[in-house]
Order: sequence, then structure tokens, then C-alpha cells
Amino acid sequence: MASEPKHVLHFVVPGNIDDADRPSGGNRYDRRLSDELAAAGWVVCEHAAPGSWPWADVEDVQNLVRIVESIPDCSIVLVDGLIASNAPEVFVPAADRVRVVVLLHTSLVDMSLQHDVVDAHRREREVLSAARGVVTTSRWACDRLLDRYPLPAYSVTVAEPGADRGEVAAQSAAGGRFVCVAAVAPHKAQHVIVDALSAVADLEWSCRFIGVLDPHYADQLRDRADSLGIGPRFEFCGALDREDLDEEYQTADLLLHASRHETYGMVLTEAIAHGLPVITTRVGGVHEAVGLARSGRRPGLLVPAGDVAAFAAAIRTWLTNDDVRTQLRAAAADRRNGLMPWSTTAGKVAHALAAAAAGLEVPA
Repeated sequence: MASEPKHVLHFVVPGNIDDADRPSGGNRYDRRLSDELAAAGWVVCEHAAPGSWPWADVEDVQNLVRIVESIPDCSIVLVDGLIASNAPEVFVPAADRVRVVVLLHTSLVDMSLQHDVVDAHRREREVLSAARGVVTTSRWACDRLLDRYPLPAYSVTVAEPGADRGEVAAQSAAGGRFVCVAAVAPHKAQHVIVDALSAVADLEWSCRFIGVLDPHYADQLRDRADSLGIGPRFEFCGALDREDLDEEYQTADLLLHASRHETYGMVLTEAIAHGLPVITTRVGGVHEAVGLARSGRRPGLLVPAGDVAAFAAAIRTWLTNDDVRTQLRAAAADRRNGLMPWSTTAGKVAHALAAAAAGLEVPA
């Protein structure tokens, strides 16, 4: 079969990419990337792969085989890593026929710490080694991949998520309106936030949890908060659409983020895009997402993961020190102005796709 023009992209994405009831950073990245590439002149052919990737069943894999087999020879194929990493039986042989590039939001090995994946290291290594290129979303993730697998450095491209600058938050003088935007689930560690806030119960604050609810974990959090006498100060809002989420950012004072693992942390840049400072855990690529203002100051406070005392101390400092609040707000406003647009993200990915198609080496 004749090869397609270089500007045509086949993008294999999760079947739930546009599910408003179960938003995720990876899906938001995929959607914005697809739209930005199309705006830049690429013909983007999306192929939604049904299934609970990367924990797919036999039927899901069979559907994926049919999708990949339908893609013309010599095409450029970008595959979300949730799908690719656990499907070497599909993408290793396909790499002989089409030009595969893997968009790796999170390594399968890291995900297997939450849900066991048999032979995760080998399966992911086979897929990434067969691919013509890999795109990661942080320098931290790139370095981790190169340490973990025998990949040539030139084949791995870093394309950090972009950010849309929103309306600046109307922050209160006291600073006690907190928001946590993340799936309410054990790996996001909202229990650390509950326990940390219980240690500053003598101060004025409220906290809203926004994100898909793991019912069992959410009930645990509610029970824990009630037992500590602070239950009425929390609200569980569930997943919100973009308009309502923007409104939450605009009416908050501070983002709290206690995740145990993050490749980047898109919600951090989303909050900063509204001028909101953050208190977050020092994990993965979080320091890249938080970044630095032009003054050299961070627009937030970083604490060790799982350290309730450190988290509580950071919150107390924020609530009781006017100078700290002023400095962090100024740093967030400055950092907001320097955030990278999504068009730049798409440009980096486009360069990696074109290089993979031509067999060229590109810098990481």
C-alpha cells in the first residue's frame, strides 16, 4: 500500500477520552494535543480503543488489533501509553508496518504499584524498544525512562503539558478557602490533607474535594473527618466540567495536592494559571509543573509525600503569615504569565512525529 503524507497522524486514544464524568490529566492532554495538531495543519485520525486500559481484557485486545490493522502501512501512529505499554503483542509486530510513537503519561511499571501488572517491566520495555519514538510529559519522566530501559536518548522527547491562563482568582485576605482537584482515591492521598487540616483546626478554613469519587475511600475520608470534629468543613463535589472547575479555581485561595506519585501534575499548572499558589508533595515531576517565577521564587510550598506534620506546618504558615501569603501570591501571578501554551506542547510532539517518520534523531 502507498504511504500516507507525513502530515497525516493516526492517534490511538482511550475510549473514554471525552467522558466528562471521569476526567483525567492524560485524557485532557490527549484531547488538547489532538486539537492543537489539527489547528497546526495535521490531519488527525483518532481511533478510540475501548477498555479499561492498561488493565484490558481479551476482547479489548482483539478490538485494539482490529484498530491497528485498519491503519494503512507506513502511517505515523501516536499511541497513548495507557494502551501501548501493556500491549506488546499488538504494537511490537505493528512497528514493522507503521511508524509507532508512544505518548507515555505514566510508566506501566509505576502504575503496577497500584494495580499489579504481570511482567510490567518486560512488556513496557518491548513496546518502547520497538517504537520509533517516545514522548514523555516531564524531564523527570524522561530521565526515569532512560534509567529504566536501554533506549537511545534521542528517541525520547519531553513535551510538558500546556496551560490556558484563566481569570485570576479573587483571593480572600485570610486565605482559608482551599480546593483539592484530583480523583478522590488512595493514590491521591487526600487522607493526608484531612489529617493535616485537623492539626490546624484552630484556624479558619474550608476545603472542597473536586474529582471522581472512589466511594469506599470517600466514605473513609468523611468518617475520618467526622471523628476529628471537622466534617462540616469539607465538601465532596465530584467531577466538574471545565466551566465549573474554572469557577472553583477563581473562588479559591490555595490548591492542596497530596499525591504520592505524579509524572507532572497538570492541576498544579491549572491552578497557577488562575494565580493560585499551591501546597503539594515533592514527587516526580511536580517541581517542573510548579516551576519558578521570574523572581526565582516558587509559587507554592513543597513537602515530602505522606508527611502529615510537614503538610500541616505548611498550611499553618500559609494561614498565619501575611508575608508568606503575599510572596506566594506574587510568585503565582508571575509564574502564570510565563506558563507554556498548548501550541508549544503540540509543536514539540509534531517535531518528534516528523522525526520518527523520517528516521531522524531529535534531542530529548
